[in-house]
Amino acid sequence: MTVAVYPGTFDPVTNGHLDVLRQALTVFDRVVVAVAPNIGKHPMFSAEERVEMFREAVDGWSGVEVLSSDGLTVDLAARLGARAIVRGVRSTGDLETESQMALMNRRLAPSVTTVSFFPGEPSVYVSSSLVKEVFRFGGDVSHQVPPTVLKALSEKRGSIS
Repeated sequence: MTVAVYPGTFDPVTNGHLDVLRQALTVFDRVVVAVAPNIGKHPMFSAEERVEMFREAVDGWSGVEVLSSDGLTVDLAARLGARAIVRGVRSTGDLETESQMALMNRRLAPSVTTVSFFPGEPSVYVSSSLVKEVFRFGGDVSHQVPPTVLKALSEKRGSIS
C-alpha cells in the first residue's frame, strides 16, 4: 500500500485542496491529511475545527485519513511509512516556495519524495486566505468551498460580529 501525507493549514479547506487530494488518490492508496498549526499564520479556525471541517468535506471518501499534526511533516511521514508528501501548486510563487520546502524535506528524509499536483482551472486562483477575506466582506465563496465549510464560515462570522 502506498501512503502519502498531504500537509497544510487548511484554514479553511477549499475545493482546490479537495481537487489536489482527489488527484493524489489516483496515485496513492492512502493519503493522510495533516492539518498543521502554521505559526506564521493566524488561523480563523482552531486545529480541531479544521480537522473536523476536512473530515466532513471528505465524508464517504475511501483512502483518506485526517489528523492534526504539529511536528515536521517528514517525521510524520516516517511514522506512517509514507513514501511521499503531497503539495498543491497554483502559481509560480507557490512553485518557488514548494521547491525550497521539497529540497529541505529531501535533505531531512531522502526516502520521502515530494509530489506536486496542480488544482483544476476553477480553483487555481483560490487560497484559504482569499476565501476568508472575500467572505469577511460579504462576497460569495460558495463555489470555492464545500457546503460544510460555508456553514462553518457563517457560524464563525456570527460569533465574531
